[in-house]
This record gives sequence, C-alpha cells and structure tokens, in this order.
Amino acid sequence: MAITASMVKELRERTALPMMECKKALTEADGDIEKAIEDLRKASGLKAAKKAGRTAADGVVAAKVAEDGSYGVLIEVNSETDFVARDENFQAFVGKVVEKAFADRQQDVAALMEGELETAREALVQKIGENIGVRRIELVEAPVVGAYVHSNNRIAALVALSGGDVELAKDVAMHVTAVNPQVNKPEDMAADVLEKEKDIIKAQPDMEGKPAEIVEKMMGGRIKKFLKENSLVEQPFVKNPDVSIGKLVKDAGADVVSFTRYEVGEGIEKEEVDFAAEVAAQVKSSS
Repeated sequence: MAITASMVKELRERTALPMMECKKALTEADGDIEKAIEDLRKASGLKAAKKAGRTAADGVVAAKVAEDGSYGVLIEVNSETDFVARDENFQAFVGKVVEKAFADRQQDVAALMEGELETAREALVQKIGENIGVRRIELVEAPVVGAYVHSNNRIAALVALSGGDVELAKDVAMHVTAVNPQVNKPEDMAADVLEKEKDIIKAQPDMEGKPAEIVEKMMGGRIKKFLKENSLVEQPFVKNPDVSIGKLVKDAGADVVSFTRYEVGEGIEKEEVDFAAEVAAQVKSSS
C-alpha cells in the first residue's frame, strides 16, 4: 500500500515521533495506522505514543528583546500540566526555543522547530511523558520594542513604540498584561464587535420603551465608554491612573504602534479527563 504524506502527518501528530520513524512504521504496517501505533508502542515510542493525544493547554510564555530595543520575540510553549511547566528540563527547552527564535528572527513555528529543536522536543516528551509543543511565536521589529513577562510566566506582552525608550515600552507591556485591552486605538475595534456590543446595549432593560432617538443617544455614550475601556491608548495607566497610556507615550514623544499579549492556553479547549474512569477502563481492557 502506498504511504501518503497525510498518513505520515496523522501518525506523527498522534505519536509525536520523527517523520522518518513514522514513515518506516507505516511501511512495515502496510499503511495501517493503528497497527503502526501498536508497533511503535512496543518499541521506544511508548510514552510519546500514549501521551501525544492529550491536550497540551498548560505551559509558559517567554520573551526576549534586543539590547537596543530594535526587535523582540514572544513565545508560548505548552505542556499538559503546571507541574511539568515548572520542571527544569522543560524550562531549559523553553530557553532554547526563545533563544533560537530571537537569533533567527523567526516567527514560523514549523520552520523554527526543524532539526535540533524538534529532536530536543521529542526527547523531552519521551523523558517527561507529557505532550509538549511550541504553540506560537510573535516577532516584532520597531523603533522601540519592550516586553514584560508576569512573574508566573503565564502572561506576557510585547509592545512596539514609534519613539521613547525600552523602559517606557516595558511599562506599557506591563499594563497590557494586567489590563488586557482588546485593541490599540478605538478606531481599531472590529465592526462586528461593535455591532455585537450595540445589540447588547439595545437589549438592556433601561432601553425598553424609549424613543429611537433617545436609544441612539444613549447607545452612542455607552459605545464611547466601551471603546475607552477596551482601547489601550485610552486606558488609565496602571502605575498612574491619572494619566492615560496615550498621554504617557505622547509625553515621551512616541506613539503605540502595536501590542501582542499571550496568555498560556487561551483559546485551547482543554479535555476534562475522568482519571477514575480511565483507570477502570484500563483495568477492564487488561483483564
């Protein structure tokens, strides 16, 4: 049976083993993926084959910025549990990832992981027994770039400014991690988000029975408030609420070009595992 690239891809995703090893296993199993997995589980790929299907929704974020503030990278590396996220071997792997992404100015995960890093990841999966993956990378180049990583290594931000200095950019990044603005400036808010907010406002009890022109006037004020609360440059600076982020950077002769905020596991649907049921099923299958 011909071994296709999609078959190799599926087996690799299910086992976290190297591509050539997956292709060889499929060839020997005559294209039967389940038999290939069984054969691999009997060999050295046991742990990875058992664990690769689990959701890696924990982990850490990390960042690195050039000394001159000209560019920086932000990464997220996932594990299955917080326990592994604190493991020194996992932390060392994260360090290698952020250093290579920084050195190569790379934001393509697949390209970054080719070669030594992928080999290191596979070895770590085998050693620790959890699924581990580099989820995303952000590369930012600007006149001034700053980063802030929260002390728990679960939230971080990268900020680009048109002027000012790295410390100012770092302060803004700290604000972003704490407040989590949706957009940089009010005009950046997506139209569909505004329409959804308008629908919510219209449905509020105090709008009922009011003339259309009154509803529109009230809605205008509330939308303005919504944009102010969710736009970075309009928000009060966390370290000095009397000053907005926009004024803070303007006073330094700068403007906020962009920001990126990573929070570990955001957007990942983590599978809830009933361990008692899982153990019972394993006992039943072995009897």
